[in-house]
Amino acid sequence: MGGMAYTILVADDEPAIRTMLEVILSADGHDIVAVQDGKLALEYLKEHTPDAMLLDVKMPFMDGFEICSRVKRIKRLRDTPVLLLTAFDDDQTRDHAKLVGADDIVYKPLSGKNLRGRVNQLIEARRR
Repeated sequence: MGGMAYTILVADDEPAIRTMLEVILSADGHDIVAVQDGKLALEYLKEHTPDAMLLDVKMPFMDGFEICSRVKRIKRLRDTPVLLLTAFDDDQTRDHAKLVGADDIVYKPLSGKNLRGRVNQLIEARRR
């Protein structure tokens, strides 16, 4: 077994992607909290400090960019790695992600092994 179990917030409005992310990330023993929109993500973050968050760029109520920029302004949350999920691999998306302080961008379709490695790496780097 590799390391500790982390709590990871997953926010995506597509049920199939939420399920897939839960399957991929729980394979490492992590606890996954999955929500379907930005409003629910923020509500969860009011009370909880996850070890990492995966936020879909396009979601109802509030997109991943907006949540990320808010998270990075909150002292308690700003060290939590934020990975933005998107189907768009373009300069505009990358620039926007940088602007809001995202730690990584994950492109759809997802590669499970790659994603698991990156999530664990980001969390462990913060713990040192």
